[in-house]
Amino acid sequence: MIFVTVVMDGVGVGWQPDADQYGDRGADTLGHVLATCRPALPNLTAAGLGSIRELAGVPASPSPNASWGRMQEQSAGKDSTTGHWELAGLTLDTPFPTYPSGFPADLIDTFCREAGVAGVLGNRAVSGTVIIDECGDAHRSTGLPIVYTSADSVFQIAAHVDTIPLEDLYRMCEAARNRVCVNEHAVGRVIARPFEGGPGAWTRLSSNRRDYSRLPEQAPLQAILQQRGITTVSVGKVADLFGGMGFDRTTKTSDNADGLAVTLKEMRAADGPTFIWTNLIDFDQEYGHRNNPEGFAAALEELDAVIPSLLEALPEGGRLLLTADHGNDPTFPGTDHTREYVPLLYYGGGQAVHLGTRASFTDHAATVAAFFGLETMFDGSPFESFSGQNT
Repeated sequence: MIFVTVVMDGVGVGWQPDADQYGDRGADTLGHVLATCRPALPNLTAAGLGSIRELAGVPASPSPNASWGRMQEQSAGKDSTTGHWELAGLTLDTPFPTYPSGFPADLIDTFCREAGVAGVLGNRAVSGTVIIDECGDAHRSTGLPIVYTSADSVFQIAAHVDTIPLEDLYRMCEAARNRVCVNEHAVGRVIARPFEGGPGAWTRLSSNRRDYSRLPEQAPLQAILQQRGITTVSVGKVADLFGGMGFDRTTKTSDNADGLAVTLKEMRAADGPTFIWTNLIDFDQEYGHRNNPEGFAAALEELDAVIPSLLEALPEGGRLLLTADHGNDPTFPGTDHTREYVPLLYYGGGQAVHLGTRASFTDHAATVAAFFGLETMFDGSPFESFSGQNT
């Protein structure tokens, strides 16, 4: 028994009714990317992507080979942690704190004291590549860490590996997570952002990035599955978003291609009931945040080409689900995440059907639970499984 969930990070499918509250009315990640670039997506088309709604260049399939629909986020916020937590059955009524004007002076003072540094550089909401370009030289000459945030609830620390060694950077992040970003400043993630190179050629070292997540106060889906003896596997950054909670195995990945390769490897190696949860980061990190619809479209084609291999590796009775955690429209003003519905393509379980608009991402948690025979694990919850609707 294998259930595989692949999160296409940032691949939204049109703004939600509450998008006005986030300044995102008009955002439409898939709609705008497909209209702008017209990528060839034969396998996603066959799955029913164009049946979810009208999409340029992706016609509705007369007989999709996957059940299709979309999900609406209920949690307050639109970052990766919030989206993944809701997919795991946890809904946030209060969003994680964000700092559009930078961190307050008292928080920075506390960080400097706990991290043992004389000061910081940056301290504003900005792209990581931009702040490193701006502050890289000063960082190298002063030795001060670069601290910055984004529209997400993150406290990010960037440092050149020859100026602040990795272990020292990680130590600073641990201090920030455990003693600085707490109580009202308990951000979703503290992130170590090491880089190398020189002026005009700074390079972020994604493989050495570390995320220090705020821990959920309730057990998420994978922790409950783990307690019931089901093997749980994280591919990509999923485990980071839960502070590692509930995963038997975790594999960091460098890009979408690596993530898909590791997913296939885990599927083929699975022995016994297994839940594999994969995050494909490139859509968000490389293309959405960088306003690059062409790169976004190419990443969709890359995923599309691997779908037949994923289905071939899926054992009889297994399930494969493709979805997302939020939007990140590369054509929309700004570089932030966007408040959007997320697509839902669900392979396995018999005849494909229209799953409609799910009221919450938590339906994913209920569906995984039902697949493994744990329908009662969320007793008293409003979650609704869609796993029985296409049998």
